[in-house]
Amino acid sequence: MATILDTTAALVVADGVDALSTRRIATAAGVPVASIYQYFADKEEIILELVKRDTAEMDEHVAATVAALGTLSIRSVVTATMRAFLDVYERRKEFVAIYFHGRSNRAVIEFCRERNQRIAENLHAVMWQAGLLTADADLARGRFAVEVGDRILEQAFRDSFTGDQRAIDDGIEMLVGYLERFATDAGRDGVSPRMSDRSARRSA
Repeated sequence: MATILDTTAALVVADGVDALSTRRIATAAGVPVASIYQYFADKEEIILELVKRDTAEMDEHVAATVAALGTLSIRSVVTATMRAFLDVYERRKEFVAIYFHGRSNRAVIEFCRERNQRIAENLHAVMWQAGLLTADADLARGRFAVEVGDRILEQAFRDSFTGDQRAIDDGIEMLVGYLERFATDAGRDGVSPRMSDRSARRSA
């Protein structure tokens, strides 16, 4: 299965999603078409599995990057999250091609919509537990921020695999500015993870 996914990724980057077919994948992978159908019903299932693989890597990298922050603040969490996404986009250009250049797979769109909800829940929990947010910053606002972030990245990567750096930088500032409307002093000024852990234990 890994060979099929890796081959599909290379074809998507080289020729785009629309040029993909199970026959082309099989030929490039050096396997019979029947072998592909042992794992996948059609090319759309292959594309979805590729997205699942890439987003799992992305989510792990985001979690590790945020966990490694020396200072927690609205700015540091937003910036680290966006930069972590960009790190994986650089390695996994097929995700950029599938998600930003050719959103035609309904299963991919639905999967990524649900994933955005999970991202919002996780980041909101990190910020809330660290004492970065006021009571006005409910999960609905966190979800809104994640959806805006998704649109920012879509705009930045619309025409290339490298992304428009100015659009990315401006987008980060937009997100920070929005979320800092609901920031505590710690959310604006920053707090060490150890201090936030102690505060969370005292409030528990």
